[in-house]
Amino acid sequence: MIAVPAYFGSMAVEYLWLRRQAGGRGPTAGDYERRDTVASLAMGAGSLVAPLVVPKLLRPFTPGRGRYGKALVAAALGAVAATTVADFVARRPDDTIRAGRRGAEQASPSTGDRGRHLYIVEPDLHRPPAVERDSQPSLSRRIASTGGVAAVVLGGVAVTTSWAWRTSPDRLWPRRLLPALGTGPLALALAVVGWDFVYYWNHRFMHESRYMWALHVVHHSSQHYNLSTSLRQPVADALGTTLPYGALCLLGIAPELIDTARGVNLLYQFRIHTETIGRLGAPESVLNSPSHHRVHHGSNPQYLDRNHGSILIVWDRLFGTFEPEGEPVEYGLTKNINTFNAGRIVTHEYADMLRDVAGSTSWSERLSYVVRGPGWATRHRSEAGAARNGSK
Repeated sequence: MIAVPAYFGSMAVEYLWLRRQAGGRGPTAGDYERRDTVASLAMGAGSLVAPLVVPKLLRPFTPGRGRYGKALVAAALGAVAATTVADFVARRPDDTIRAGRRGAEQASPSTGDRGRHLYIVEPDLHRPPAVERDSQPSLSRRIASTGGVAAVVLGGVAVTTSWAWRTSPDRLWPRRLLPALGTGPLALALAVVGWDFVYYWNHRFMHESRYMWALHVVHHSSQHYNLSTSLRQPVADALGTTLPYGALCLLGIAPELIDTARGVNLLYQFRIHTETIGRLGAPESVLNSPSHHRVHHGSNPQYLDRNHGSILIVWDRLFGTFEPEGEPVEYGLTKNINTFNAGRIVTHEYADMLRDVAGSTSWSERLSYVVRGPGWATRHRSEAGAARNGSK
């Protein structure tokens, strides 16, 4: 909050610099576009308000903490049970229909050639028409579709709220494994490095699991890249599960130092969202930089899911996700949504994910659409569509 004036001042300086240079170089992805910038500012404001409001709204539904926690779990389990039964029923009539249709085909008048003698098979008028069963799978599938979405939403809220509460710094600090390190410079440095390490894995997880990508995708949604892009922060953090930053408390790092480390992390990240600053030379072997982070925001195939670090780039170098900036970066998503509507930007991946869940026919497929990577979902939809077209 204290840094907000500095954010706006920096953006103003960058905007004026880019406008001054525009005449000699033409438009670039780093330029400010009014609607894009307004959307970024709206999401930045939302990211400040959401942590103050959403946890309070979800607290009554937190299992083990809120008065409606048990009811939420019961409703989720009920939706799971109803969906499982509907899946089973939906599969069985399909088999019955196919068998009935085969019987109907055999029972319908037809001609054949047996030993060069024609014969006619008369229909069995006592067999109930198989077509009457066609409405049964449709009803079961609708129940499975609605129940699957309800189970994922209710179960997701139960898991994420419970996880956030149980792994909070305030709960883990009394359970620390090492003595308190105090609040001096060394303890602060350990907090910053520790936060950065945990951040790397959480950031990587956000790119590799779809329900986490759904909250992080807002940060990659712009096809422009300037300081305002950094303000496109998630507003649905309460719907995610992360490696707990509160785990640093177990190592003796006080909760207030963890909060300070978070602030340092965010301040550092702001300045790397720019095309105005080029390469920095030797420091880039250790520190994240605008060049490294431009790669992270690229939709070029070789740039996808690379350079997840925040302050330090050494984590990417150590764990095999580093990629240097080479060819010009194409910003945005692999499939851009082409909108400046902040509400649509925030919710579009959740809507797509739940639509996929609604169309699934098994729990393995539903859960894969939620927890596997966004790339898996795209490939699976394509393969399923090709299979349906082939069957036709």
